[in-house]
Amino acid sequence: MEAKDPDRAAGLFARQSFWRDLIAFTWNIITVENPDGVRDMLAATLDDTAPVRLRLTEPATEDGGVVTAWVELESAKGRGPGLLRLTEEDGEDRAWTLLTAMQELAGHEEPRGARRPLGAQHGAAKDRVTWAERRQQEAESLGSDTQPYVLVVGGGQGGIALGARLRQLGVPSLVVDKHPRPGDQWRSRYKSLCLHDPVWYDHLPYLKFPDNWPVFAPKDKIGDWLESYVTVMEVPYWSSTEAKSARWSDEAGHWTVEVEREGKPLTLRPTHLVFATGMSGRPRMPELPGADHFRGEIHHSSRHPGPDAYRGKRAVVVGSNNSSFDICAALWENDVDVTMVQRSSTHVVRSQSLMEYGLGDLYSERALDAGVTTEKADMIFSSLPYRIMHEFQKPIYDTIAEVDKEFYDRLEGAGFWHDWGADGSGLFMKYLRRGSGYYIDIGAADLVADGDVKLAHGQVDHFTEDAVVLADGTELPADLVVFATGYTSMNGWVAELVDQETADRLGKVWGLGSDTPLDPGPWEGEQRNMWKPTQVLNLWMHGGNLHQSRHYSIYLALQLKARHEGLETPVHGLAEVHHTS
Repeated sequence: MEAKDPDRAAGLFARQSFWRDLIAFTWNIITVENPDGVRDMLAATLDDTAPVRLRLTEPATEDGGVVTAWVELESAKGRGPGLLRLTEEDGEDRAWTLLTAMQELAGHEEPRGARRPLGAQHGAAKDRVTWAERRQQEAESLGSDTQPYVLVVGGGQGGIALGARLRQLGVPSLVVDKHPRPGDQWRSRYKSLCLHDPVWYDHLPYLKFPDNWPVFAPKDKIGDWLESYVTVMEVPYWSSTEAKSARWSDEAGHWTVEVEREGKPLTLRPTHLVFATGMSGRPRMPELPGADHFRGEIHHSSRHPGPDAYRGKRAVVVGSNNSSFDICAALWENDVDVTMVQRSSTHVVRSQSLMEYGLGDLYSERALDAGVTTEKADMIFSSLPYRIMHEFQKPIYDTIAEVDKEFYDRLEGAGFWHDWGADGSGLFMKYLRRGSGYYIDIGAADLVADGDVKLAHGQVDHFTEDAVVLADGTELPADLVVFATGYTSMNGWVAELVDQETADRLGKVWGLGSDTPLDPGPWEGEQRNMWKPTQVLNLWMHGGNLHQSRHYSIYLALQLKARHEGLETPVHGLAEVHHTS
């Protein structure tokens, strides 16, 4: 690479090989495959990257014929960790997988560790301005005298994590959210909601959960943590603020965003606009005949208030995913007669088994004892190319199927349609490909297996005054109907805030192009439009679970920081748009 010889560099890679780059070479999140892909990427990026050092950071290890080496790359642009795997081919070691990740921008390092700010101003000074006064001045000027360089729409975990990153990098930014308080996105959901992912997987940037934090935190505890995080990390955050419209001006080089803050209209003019509205778009709520005449209550799972008002009544929950199981269980606990309507097969995995076999080597006390920190686990996880990730996932679920055979026999014996994913690769590939179609079981599956929550199958056709009617004519009497029917693509929020033409130029958000159900091809190799440049200038998408909000926020923040500093950021491999929704 120092000699700027892409051919020789590509010759070090195996015939089937993968280089995943997180903005270090490409100012993009991209995976190139095989020597030809490596050659093309380096030919396009070496002049800009000018790598100066690639070194081992710890002794390499060998297992099963694969050599694993932790490395650090330092270039003219910045520095960051990497992970290399070598395999033998034609009698010589060749690169099989390589991950490179920029986590520091040269000359614009975060004030952390030895670079942390002094804080106190020692000595005597007239007209001293205290920390509290500076914070007050900043808050009063933001949005009036001072415009944010980055406006983040959505103040859940994604927007908060990105806001914290941008704050530490010195990028003028603002996070806005319609809820009255940070964390209300969690507090406002049904009362039985809790994290299904374990605590080791869910830390936020800079400030980890304490070591006595529960493994699976309830929603209100998470809401309080997010609110305190905003305060401690000094995230510029406007509550009770709803974005109403946004338009881009080529001539002015910025967005004009109309917001309503505590009922008052206000205009913001950010250079970059980030949608941090989750990994989903608007709730998918079918319009069905007879709904206007139904005498009970109908709502989407995102608006479900909890079970208290429905004690002694009859409920039908349409769908068989995480939300559906959670809601069914909470209703059953409150003496509601509950029926789940399963429209298509669902993958179920017991939480305990997922923690033991799926996450335990990376995110657990066991992993920490073995020296696998959260940061190291994130790199290991990121280093597995999506093209072959299912090959690593399938043995995990083969083991789970064997260990939990009695559980699955009971569940399927009750009539539940169960699947293991399109290729037997289980939960995480379903999440990456489509973001739906699974349930991490924390006990509700037993209610279905035992018949305590009744099960029906098919599509809802229409309503009568007091029942849900399925396509086969089955009538399900109901006082409450909850549609746990998922969400549209994130670009639906762009259509609503900007316009449909912009949403179509952006294209579908999420998925890999795996050509499996709800993830149409062609193969794209990375999450569509997430955390990286899109076909819409200065518009970015940020979302996902707590793990993704933590890990990928650094790469999005560094891309925005580089642009704020006026650095050249030539993007290699900007993704094409194949699907508009």
